Amino acid sequence: MWWFQIGTCCLPVALVIWSCAAFAISFLIAVLSRHVPPLVPFISDTGTQPPERCIFGLMINFSAFLGLVVMYIRYKLLKTLNERTQIINLRLNTAALICGALGCLGMCIVANFQETALRIVHDIGALLAFVMGTMYLILQSYISFKMMPCHHTSLVCGFRIMLSTVSAVATIPMIVCYFLSNNSTLDLTPEDKGYAYHVTSAVCEWLVAFSFNFFFLTYIKEFQTFTVRVKVVLLQDSE
Repeated sequence: MWWFQIGTCCLPVALVIWSCAAFAISFLIAVLSRHVPPLVPFISDTGTQPPERCIFGLMINFSAFLGLVVMYIRYKLLKTLNERTQIINLRLNTAALICGALGCLGMCIVANFQETALRIVHDIGALLAFVMGTMYLILQSYISFKMMPCHHTSLVCGFRIMLSTVSAVATIPMIVCYFLSNNSTLDLTPEDKGYAYHVTSAVCEWLVAFSFNFFFLTYIKEFQTFTVRVKVVLLQDSE
């Protein structure tokens, strides 16, 4: 049996690979089509015009679905473990799932409402994705800390705390510089007003996005320790 076939670790593996591929493919097509400059465009800029827009929307929607599945399974795992040890507060686990679900909803909004079409809706979706995604990382890092060393090693916990810190710190200048740039042009040049803010915000955006991906990588070892089964209960049998 291959390592990615053990337990349910294929899910976070698929999520990370698919999400990175979505960013890379859309970026390459957009740059080769000369729709965006090669120097740190916003992630959503690489999915604004056809043909990359179609690929970006499809792949990001599926990434959001995979992300929600992984978060829900993580939620169920923590709930099951807590029945034995009573280490964490179940409300904290539920809050993390809600934040993650809202982040996935934001990803879907970003994928389906391009900034050149409905900028306000697109910006709301982006804020939802990055802010709620960062909150999910923070809550899961705290949960990992509370469950150490019974279920998490200090190395895994420390790596998660580092990634959540990076995401939280980068999110603030990302949002502030985005509004300070006040320029919706896709192909900004160094001579344009707000270019420095634009680049700073874009760099922070990529940093936050890959912090999310690296965080889900830490789930692989954990997801190898359990399996998930679907149980079908007929209504007449439950009465």
